Amino acid sequence: MQLNNLKRKNPNKTTVKIGRGGKRGKTSGRGHKGQNARAGTSKRPDVRDLIKRLPKKRGYQFKSFQERPVLVNLAALELNFTNGEDVTPKILVEKLVVKKKENKVPSVKILGNGDLTIKLNVSDCSFSQSAKEKIEKNGGKIK
Repeated sequence: MQLNNLKRKNPNKTTVKIGRGGKRGKTSGRGHKGQNARAGTSKRPDVRDLIKRLPKKRGYQFKSFQERPVLVNLAALELNFTNGEDVTPKILVEKLVVKKKENKVPSVKILGNGDLTIKLNVSDCSFSQSAKEKIEKNGGKIK
């Protein structure tokens, strides 16, 4: 036995390289033209999707990136709170009146639908005009 006769027990596996001629021929399994037939693996970048959302001309409407507040009616506050309690977005999440958005406490806007018969101390929320009037009418405070 000589060194040039030695062979490995488990030779390395070779993968078929596509698009370089050889066994597959012509298009080498890549079809005809187009993005997938080209060299490299890059696809459409994520940044492009953000760019496409931005307005191109005046009057173009697109989904706003601005965070919108969660709407809560006075009727929901009447059911979940007692007289003289504090109302903040964090407390609303704890009492399951409002759900978290992306694991964060959302901004809250209180609307005037429903009747309010209890006194509440509301802070860190925005209000509609009718909700503000009803809360202050019952002796509640707005911070």
